[in-house]
Amino acid sequence: MKVGQKRRWKIFMVAGATMALVAGMVSTVPSVYAGGMIKVDDDKWISVGMGIRTSFNSQENASPNGQAYDNIFAVNNARIYINGKIHKYVGFTFNTECFNCADPNGRFGGTNTFAGNSNIGLIDAIGKFEFNQYVNFWVGRTLVPTERGELNGPFYHSVFDGFRTPFFPNDQSANFGRSNAANDGAGLYGRDNGAVFFGKFHPGGTHLLYVASVFTGQNGGPNTGSSLMYAGRLQWNLLNDEDNPGYYTSGTYYGTAGDILALAVGGSHQKDGVGTAITRNDFNGITADVLFEKVLPGDMGVFTFNGEFKRFWAQNVSSFSDGTLAGGTGLTTPCGCGAANLPSPGMWVLNGKSWYVEGLYLFPQPIGIGRFQPYGRYTNIAPLDSTDRHEWELGTNYVIEGHNARLSAFWRHGDIATKGFVGGPGVFAPGRQGDVVNSFLVGLQMQY
Repeated sequence: MKVGQKRRWKIFMVAGATMALVAGMVSTVPSVYAGGMIKVDDDKWISVGMGIRTSFNSQENASPNGQAYDNIFAVNNARIYINGKIHKYVGFTFNTECFNCADPNGRFGGTNTFAGNSNIGLIDAIGKFEFNQYVNFWVGRTLVPTERGELNGPFYHSVFDGFRTPFFPNDQSANFGRSNAANDGAGLYGRDNGAVFFGKFHPGGTHLLYVASVFTGQNGGPNTGSSLMYAGRLQWNLLNDEDNPGYYTSGTYYGTAGDILALAVGGSHQKDGVGTAITRNDFNGITADVLFEKVLPGDMGVFTFNGEFKRFWAQNVSSFSDGTLAGGTGLTTPCGCGAANLPSPGMWVLNGKSWYVEGLYLFPQPIGIGRFQPYGRYTNIAPLDSTDRHEWELGTNYVIEGHNARLSAFWRHGDIATKGFVGGPGVFAPGRQGDVVNSFLVGLQMQY
């Protein structure tokens, strides 16, 4: 559906007015943040914090009648952070999330909703044994170490919505461990239950971070033998180091870390990790990413570049996905059964590659209480067994207090929103169809 010039200007005015209104509201508040710490000494303390992300999205042809813009305000994330130490070398993290805030259909977190509202659940529960910079050990429910985008989490991406390429299994299922529901058991929100070893060395003045881990992964469904999932990451910072908790990352430091050039590779493997009990296969995924951030001389601002490439191997899985389950092509499944008789549980992921690049420029001069950071981003998804997907994104961040207070407004143009990028029955089926559409979004994130 074509968008008239008048309609385009109306949408841009609404987005701009929303950013201006929120920026003005924030500027009148004496203190934006709240938080607290109970401290006995340097080795015994507990802290409490919070994080929220909320947005307005207007997408072409996505309204209930399929002919108009779908205008939706949403709560994307609502988290409570609890961290602490009980010994010089022993600490913990306990975080919660509003699982279905951005997904009212309950695909993430089950069906435990309250009159249409979303349930609060456990997202992180980590016991931390941190001895020195070389050897550390985390155990519990934590992020699986693969790609920078995943380890950024939603709050530390350089853009408001950085998750636009297909997920690893631990970020697209609906539960942890074994369950009787379809498409779950491989983790949730990039997390899983397991153990992570990590440390950092400094060869020749550079900074080399290693991370190795073992997790439950997909349990049940195709994985009838209860094979474990293994994941790891190697990150080499050639210029300045990145100072983050554990093995976490960030998509930008707004120049506060100086010049950064970080090259990294990561991957994940699980025997019988995808498919169903009838049609199963191993999951193998690799990723490579780069972060380059340059503080321009003469107080001329900060330039940031992020790039990432993924390759997933999940043979005989995409072809198993019956398109009729997602309004697709109605393919005949290899098992010879109809769409209503597909065996479950199961896990469907991309069999193919995906990548994105983005560039951002942070202006040095503040305007009001923040600085503008315009950017451009391109995403490509190329399944081996389905149609390609493309998306352009242009926008700007209004950076008030780094990742703790930031407004974003951006425009998207492509077919990722209509064809899909998260694995599931039909999403990567041959002949997958979807229109190229425009969407306009405004997002706010705040945390402490």
